[in-house]
Amino acid sequence: MHAPLQFAGTYTALVTPFKPGGKVDEAALEKLVQAQVKGGVDGIVPVGTTGESPTLDYEEHVAVIKRSIEFVGGRIRVLAGTGGNSTSEAIYLTKMAEKAGADGSLQVAPYYNRPTQEGLFQHFRAIAATTDLPLVLYSVPGRCGVEIAVETVRRLAEACPTIVGLKEAGGGADRVRQLRATLG
Repeated sequence: MHAPLQFAGTYTALVTPFKPGGKVDEAALEKLVQAQVKGGVDGIVPVGTTGESPTLDYEEHVAVIKRSIEFVGGRIRVLAGTGGNSTSEAIYLTKMAEKAGADGSLQVAPYYNRPTQEGLFQHFRAIAATTDLPLVLYSVPGRCGVEIAVETVRRLAEACPTIVGLKEAGGGADRVRQLRATLG
């Protein structure tokens, strides 16, 4: 028997709205979050790559997570985008999301620096070792230049009990079949 899915249903990857001049527009963020709650989604993903996470400094990134959690008010789940191309950055943001009360963390494969599969394993394992938050890996090779290989996902699932899911954006049904055959 399989364990119940921790993040089932529809999760909206939120954009981060900005005011002229580049500051985060918190009023627009609140409206966006409230529209998602009203629309009946199961959760939101603030400051993932759709949310312009690479353009925000740490304080802004954490503030968007905190405000999103406040705006949700426990009505739906918050899967905070806390991945990065630096392991120490991802660890810091994940710890801050956990402290803020996020329900989990979305961890994108490190973008731009194209790590090896062993590098990906070590990166995600290091993050998992620092938090009790459930982690969802995000494989998006078209944006990151590297795919989290099926074997690497298997190794991580075995080594890190807090890694509970994978957001797959590789575009291939065959890969999804391979993941299901390997992971159940």
